[in-house]
Amino acid sequence: MSPSTLTFTTANWNTAQNVTVSAAQDADEANGTATVAAAATGHTGASVAVTEADDDGDTPPITHVDNPYDGADGYVNPDWSTKAAAEPGGDAIADISTGVWLDRIAAIAGSSSARGLRAHLDEALVQDAANGSRPLTIQVVIYNLPNRDCSALSSNGELLIAENGLNRYKTEYIDPIAAIMGESKYAGLRISTIIEIDSLPNLVTNLNLAKCQEAKDSGAYVNGVRYALDKLHAIKNVYTYIDAGHHGWLGWDSNFGPSADLFASTVAGTAAGFDSVDGFITNTANYSPLREPHFTINTTVNNQNIRQSEWVDWNFYVDELSFAQAFRNTLIQKGFKSNIGMLVDTSRNGWGGAARPAAPSTSTDLNTFVDQSRVDRRYHAGNWCNQSGAGLGERPRANPATGLDAYVWIKPPGESDGSSKPIPNNEGKGFDEMCDPAYEGNERNGHNRSGALPDAPISGQWFSAQFRQLLQNAYPPLP
Repeated sequence: MSPSTLTFTTANWNTAQNVTVSAAQDADEANGTATVAAAATGHTGASVAVTEADDDGDTPPITHVDNPYDGADGYVNPDWSTKAAAEPGGDAIADISTGVWLDRIAAIAGSSSARGLRAHLDEALVQDAANGSRPLTIQVVIYNLPNRDCSALSSNGELLIAENGLNRYKTEYIDPIAAIMGESKYAGLRISTIIEIDSLPNLVTNLNLAKCQEAKDSGAYVNGVRYALDKLHAIKNVYTYIDAGHHGWLGWDSNFGPSADLFASTVAGTAAGFDSVDGFITNTANYSPLREPHFTINTTVNNQNIRQSEWVDWNFYVDELSFAQAFRNTLIQKGFKSNIGMLVDTSRNGWGGAARPAAPSTSTDLNTFVDQSRVDRRYHAGNWCNQSGAGLGERPRANPATGLDAYVWIKPPGESDGSSKPIPNNEGKGFDEMCDPAYEGNERNGHNRSGALPDAPISGQWFSAQFRQLLQNAYPPLP
């Protein structure tokens, strides 16, 4: 109460004096009460009962914004940040937001060496409280479908369709994640979820592989993605982005249109239909550059179109930004909302350093021109495992280009794509020859060398040599 005492004299006895009654913030949501009493010699005492309108614990109104990255700070994963800062020069990027990967059921609870989902969200609350009035966005990768990543052995998962995998995915994986994210104390966070990397595109391009065909025939991928969207979209502060491959995978007409059709039919079957999706992400954990600065898809060399080159191989896209923007337009034509946004993972697609061409080639031979001009220095655009010569790409930021919600770092730089040789592990991760530096390729990568770095650990584990190379070859260069 303020003031705590009042004085009346013969001069002001008949003039009203105001008293303000207030209540301190507390932990409960009960309306507190108090009695204010007044007494004076020669006068009858009086009392007034007051009741507060308690606002403690009230959940602030939750607004599902169009772009969860706009105007927001990004969550910095302390587990990754500590490893990055321990590397020479790593402190230059240790404060950048990266994705939190839930790549198995045990990752939800966490372990002594890696915090679980609730611990990450609790830390996000701490960071949000420290950054003033700006909202905070935390990125969580949902990645545990049965027969996961059916065409890449190094990122196979723990669940199998033939062993009740879809039901386990729903009850032991998605349900606990949704329950934690839906807790009221996290309602002020913006939770961006990346839905099942490489899953749906495999149903378009890799049905020659038994596990991919099983994923299609059983409906496990489609039903799993629908279930995840239904559960996550129901939480108002959760945002959903479905993985859409990359230009070096879906850029041909034979893959581009059918993939968009599959995404549309999958999402249309959710409880909320197209409203259940906020956008799509391309280039997740991949190396495709945002732009090829020295040629476009319309460039000609000696009267030959660039598409005829061995590198482009009749693809309709030469870089990731043009693909992401075109794919977004097609998705909208298929029924998705006109305000869907694209994300592009730029964590490892910079391709800077001494090998980056500074200008177009002067060669009049088509293949020589392309090979000397392209900033993507891989042996083949389909190569994906721990690529030698790669560098950090554009730093994460919101609204970087038309139709894009953000550039993001979903794959934490320094975490391996897969082991260079078979390594026993309890995470269900196998060995893929594309991670072996000595491997000379297959039909899918044109029988080119893998281009993988040697001595890599299993996917998700820290790979110091790769991290140092990414720093060295960053583009834009680090300060």
